[in-house]
Amino acid sequence: MFAKNIGQTDRLIRAIVGVVAIIAYAVVSGGWSWLFLVAGIVMLATAALGTCPPYALLGITTCKTKR
Repeated sequence: MFAKNIGQTDRLIRAIVGVVAIIAYAVVSGGWSWLFLVAGIVMLATAALGTCPPYALLGITTCKTKR
């Protein structure tokens, strides 16, 4: 499993964007509206898990580390 690399602010923003994307999926109709659902699920999942695989691959972290 990946180490936690998402800080509290980043997690909050991802959770809000995820909820908004899922609401947009419910409101918007059309062939591409499923992208809102996928994006919302991904954002909520990364917020809940506290890790972002692309961040890990790129060596990015927004998480405060204790020394």
